[in-house]
Amino acid sequence: MSEPALQRKIIHIDMDAFYASVEQRDFPELRGKPVIVGGQPNSRGVVAACSYEARAFGIHSAMPSSRAGRLCPDAIFVKARFDAYREASQQLNAIFKEYTDLIEPLSLDEAFLDVTNCDQFQGSATLIAQEIRQKVRERMNLVASAGVSYNKFLAKIASDMDKPDGLYVIRPEQAEGFITSLPIRKFNGVGKVTEQKMHRLGIKTGADLREWTQADLDQSFGKSGGYYYRIARGIDERPVRSSRTRKSIGKENTFAADLTDLNEIQEKLSGIADKITELLHKREIQAKTLTLKVKYNDFTQITRAHSYKGYIQSAEEMMEMVPELVEKTELGQRPCRLLGLSVSNLKKQGEMTDEVQEEGLTLDFWESNPDQ
Repeated sequence: MSEPALQRKIIHIDMDAFYASVEQRDFPELRGKPVIVGGQPNSRGVVAACSYEARAFGIHSAMPSSRAGRLCPDAIFVKARFDAYREASQQLNAIFKEYTDLIEPLSLDEAFLDVTNCDQFQGSATLIAQEIRQKVRERMNLVASAGVSYNKFLAKIASDMDKPDGLYVIRPEQAEGFITSLPIRKFNGVGKVTEQKMHRLGIKTGADLREWTQADLDQSFGKSGGYYYRIARGIDERPVRSSRTRKSIGKENTFAADLTDLNEIQEKLSGIADKITELLHKREIQAKTLTLKVKYNDFTQITRAHSYKGYIQSAEEMMEMVPELVEKTELGQRPCRLLGLSVSNLKKQGEMTDEVQEEGLTLDFWESNPDQ
């Protein structure tokens, strides 16, 4: 008879208002004030992040900066400093490694940790999470929230329960009651469109979702049906993966004025290609697929892609293909507010594999900046 599987201990760490908090830490005059990281209020940019003082005015990420400025006229807008955020993220990862090597970063400011086999605090995941938060505060002068449970789904939800500066634990015996009372919008993987569809079907809480059979969920939600069926029962067997596959690297710019001139569009794309090339060279990566992203002035968004026979690693090679991609769009005919390029199907230089395995990287890397 086989022994029962060891109950996992998963921690989800999520930094509170990360970008804005780094700005407030590095520039004391910003502390206690509504800080918005992103485009200026008189630009076409968007909010990348904002402090809790700004959130009190209803401001949130991805909101147009112009609207954020109207909601909070006293807000302080600052340009994103990604180098500073990456440095802070590396410090955070160093703290994690004091407890486990099973670390799965989701972005610069959040990660899963599997501490099932951790010896500190006699294996108490709650006390480990508590000490991690304390070290973040003492060493980095930043604040983190943590969620603790027996799987990734519940740990991630838990980290959001007592934000900011929170620690929330969902024990196995508490899971069923917690899930049944949870609004469906709180479930990871349920976006606005899915939430609306579930509401039309009478699914408003975890208890409602639990009433559905997997066959019925499969019929209504396709491949996602099985996922919804399992999480409604607190089942999530996904492991914490310490090595992530980087799928793409991209950069995009939102412009202060709509672009209509093809020569100017070509010039902007060339600048973006140069920045992507820097990232490729820095990480010694080559790419097989180039994707052009366009957002017109009515916010309609499209992408056009091309895969090369070989691998590309220079801006020149990218720009040779850009005119063909542009021809497949309405650039020059419709005003454009955003342009972006990304590369995918990556591999390390000198390796045969078509995938890049790098510890501590998110699945997709995009930097979005307003054009200055």
